[in-house]
Amino acid sequence: MEKFIPVWFGQVISLIGSGLTSFALGIWVYQNTQSVTQFAFIYLFAELPALIVAPLAGVFADRWDRRLIMILSDTVSGLSTLSIALLMFAGQLNIWHIYLAVTISSICKGFQEPAYIAAITQLVPKKHFGRASGMMQLGKAAGQLFSPLIAGMLAASIQVQGIILIDFATFLFAQFTLLMIRFPKLEKACKSNIKHTHLLNEITYGFTYIFARPGFLMLVIFFAITNFSVGIAQVLLTPMILSFTNAQVLGIVLSIGGSGWLLGSILMSVKSGSKRRIHALIGWELLLGLSILLMGLKPNVILITTTAFFAFFSIPIIISSANSIWQVKVPPEVQGRVFAVRGMLSWSSFPLAYLFAGPMADYLFEPLLAPSGALANTIGLLIGVGKGRGIGLLFILLGAFILLITVGAYQYPRFRLIEDELPDCVVD
Repeated sequence: MEKFIPVWFGQVISLIGSGLTSFALGIWVYQNTQSVTQFAFIYLFAELPALIVAPLAGVFADRWDRRLIMILSDTVSGLSTLSIALLMFAGQLNIWHIYLAVTISSICKGFQEPAYIAAITQLVPKKHFGRASGMMQLGKAAGQLFSPLIAGMLAASIQVQGIILIDFATFLFAQFTLLMIRFPKLEKACKSNIKHTHLLNEITYGFTYIFARPGFLMLVIFFAITNFSVGIAQVLLTPMILSFTNAQVLGIVLSIGGSGWLLGSILMSVKSGSKRRIHALIGWELLLGLSILLMGLKPNVILITTTAFFAFFSIPIIISSANSIWQVKVPPEVQGRVFAVRGMLSWSSFPLAYLFAGPMADYLFEPLLAPSGALANTIGLLIGVGKGRGIGLLFILLGAFILLITVGAYQYPRFRLIEDELPDCVVD
């Protein structure tokens, strides 16, 4: 894995830098607007553009040098982030500037991620696909663990614009590691029987490939449904915690929770996952749903921190298990197209969740559990009333929904037997 590790390490450093900016800008927007909806729009603009460009990006990931795509994407994203710092220095920053910069970065991510994930089959032996996916999640965990703590410590001394400049420096480091490595060609075990044709045909190929295989289609539908619940919880976790404590405690909770992601990623990096990856996916998805449910019961720092730890611990195992199935079963020369469409379909529910999360919290669930709300004398007696308790109720419902969907999906044979019914398409 000597070619993969330098590329991975550069992306880890870049992810930590991006996490610094995301945390700092999120706090800045929420404290300046006091609006969950405005805060949620950052998540919306961070995800939706990437999903829209995904099918086209997948074609380019198969046609072009994947390393070059990663370099160009990171460069444009770094420059858009730098523009926010410059506007802050000039005292001209507005909310729409942040939305625009986040949108540009999201488009870049839409091109970068299919190339990065598909490049694993070029850089890593088949037996280490699970390990490589675990290492990718380890990078995300590092951002989740270290970024809030570092950003919290730096915010008072160098302010948000200084944090963004550090983020830009991490982009430069990631570019250096990519320039150092050449991506080798890959030996294939099965043919995709596709040649470069009309662009529209190649864009639709990923859809055709997935819809022709019921196991893959069900896997995509499963993630699309459960990701909607996870996306709402992701947006509302910060406002729920800030409803009864301060930003410093928030940073600690998110960092300890991120340590769960870190340990789960380390587990996958060392063990490369279970031999029956679909069973691992189901088991850890159940733990994720239970953790989200328990997270909403009480406004208690210890309870939320503990359940956040287990929720974050399960995420890299779920994602790595799913990625390994796709990487082994999909021909390498079409992985860019197929993975891009898979990502677009699976993650499309995240922008929808971000769009609904703020209004659901502000106008529906929070009023229900206000001191004089409709549920104050019933459910409020069990989980409390006041600011943040409506969000807590929503967490309970989201966790229960994930548990129900996970049990239901496992009853479908094409989903449960996906590793047996689809042939391997990558050799060692």
